[in-house]
Amino acid sequence: MDQKALRYDIVVIGGGNAALTAALEARLAGASVLVLEHAPKAMRGGNSRHTRNIRAMHAAPTSVLTESYLEDEYWDDLLRVTGGQTDEALARLTIRATQEALPFMARCGVKFQPSLTGTLSLSRTNAFFLGGGKALLNAYYAAAEALGVEVLYDTQVTEVAIDGRRVRRLKVVCKGFPLEVTGKVVIAASGGFQANIEWLKQAWGPQAENFLIRGTPYAQGRVLRNLLDQGIASVGDPTQCHAVAIDGRAPKFDGGIATRLDCVPFSIVVNKHGQRFYNEGEDVWPKRYAIWGRLVAQQPDQVAYSIIDSQAEKLFMPSVFPAIKADSIAALAEKLGLEPAALEATVAAYNAACVPGDFYSSRLDGVHTQGLEPPKTNWARPILQAPFIGYPLRPGITFTYLGVKVNERAEVIMQDGGVMENLYASGEIMAGSILGKGYLAGFGMAIGTVFGRIAGKEAARNVQR
Repeated sequence: MDQKALRYDIVVIGGGNAALTAALEARLAGASVLVLEHAPKAMRGGNSRHTRNIRAMHAAPTSVLTESYLEDEYWDDLLRVTGGQTDEALARLTIRATQEALPFMARCGVKFQPSLTGTLSLSRTNAFFLGGGKALLNAYYAAAEALGVEVLYDTQVTEVAIDGRRVRRLKVVCKGFPLEVTGKVVIAASGGFQANIEWLKQAWGPQAENFLIRGTPYAQGRVLRNLLDQGIASVGDPTQCHAVAIDGRAPKFDGGIATRLDCVPFSIVVNKHGQRFYNEGEDVWPKRYAIWGRLVAQQPDQVAYSIIDSQAEKLFMPSVFPAIKADSIAALAEKLGLEPAALEATVAAYNAACVPGDFYSSRLDGVHTQGLEPPKTNWARPILQAPFIGYPLRPGITFTYLGVKVNERAEVIMQDGGVMENLYASGEIMAGSILGKGYLAGFGMAIGTVFGRIAGKEAARNVQR
């Protein structure tokens, strides 16, 4: 591709779900579109490579969603996990627009399957992608290629050159060579800064060295930092992120969704001193799994351990790593590197506090502890049946919530309140507008899809003015 070709109606920074939905909508509206993907082709797609589903509002059963899931319930679910730290107007816009997301995705070649069973219990709320995130991305890229969207891989944006309220050009490095790219309109969909350990340390302190990064190693936050340094309004707390408890044996980067552990609701979780520190049965897992990364991050050495017995072993999707098993709690403690007497005392106190009740793994069952701090309010069965099983836990960071501020048209807002004339944003780089803290399973894909489509359509309208 020669230098003259690097002038387009719309340039999309990023190569994941939010970027591709924007690119597709813009191209469908007749604009010429270039996608700049930092990763090589084999690793294209950002965190979307690791996703499995999207949370979608629907008024009646569909081919893959059961019953109904209406706006007010969806909003209530979001309100509870965020503790009110959300922009209601943007959140409700996202929720309502998910009704049209699945048909759009299907038109782009994405295929769906019924909900997976187990801890997630998402058959009513979340549509799963057949083949997962990579299959979704392959469908999008194939559709984009068929429409004439051009893609540059191994291409990092080093500067978004802003003059006044307009982006004038992009400075990029493509396969090691510097280039300038010009677009009448730019869409930033390049994600957060979760793979930038130094930036994480600025927010979290030295404990961030012990974090594992579930997603792409290419999410360095360079575009985000460049925009914020040039007067773009920020939104969100740099210490807030989608952080889950993952298997402590996972790789430093790119372990993906397979490293997540869903055993917590049926276990007790202890820190390195063998002490419990939070209610493992607070709510159903899709509404609580994303708090456990932060909880573990606050423990000594940022490690914890989930302890179950054999009766719970089949209730959740297993780790990709072998379970650590022993015939006694003391022996399990030794294998995990814990003090045997401390873990034995914690398990004994928990077992003594368990109140008998009717156990149901797929819903809140009220089977609880009594006189124990912290309590366990659901799924509190004694840990009695050998072999006893343990999993090491570490904080797994998926994406950060600090981002750029946008309005309902996905237009990027300046610090002085003005609106950028030709800059839009979608996906994780603007998700902090809606996710102040906490997370709902499948909601990141909802934000990326909805605001990707909005950004693509609005950018195309901008070009035609």
